Amino acid sequence: MPARTIAARGRRLALAAAALALAGAVPARAATVRVTIDKLAFSPAEVTAHVGDTIEWVNNDFLVHTATSKAQGWDVTIPAKKTATLVVKQAGTVDYICRFHPNMKGRLVIEK
Repeated sequence: MPARTIAARGRRLALAAAALALAGAVPARAATVRVTIDKLAFSPAEVTAHVGDTIEWVNNDFLVHTATSKAQGWDVTIPAKKTATLVVKQAGTVDYICRFHPNMKGRLVIEK
């Protein structure tokens, strides 16, 4: 077989292998990051998430709470003994509070 044909076949095989590798690549899945509310505190007080992840607040208290960020403009109400969620849409460090209990503070570190 001529060298030119062998080289062309090698390039086709390399391209086919690359296409198969890309086709088999699994996209990253969004995660759920859980924050528990108990005795007027977010726990953990600081969590790390990625853009597209869901933050889930689980309120174990008998009081209604919020997760409110002035910087990113969201305000999530978390009823007593219930769960509420938020999908994070932009990277950055976000401090948040409970509007009803401003001493309750949390921080989200959102990575790309």
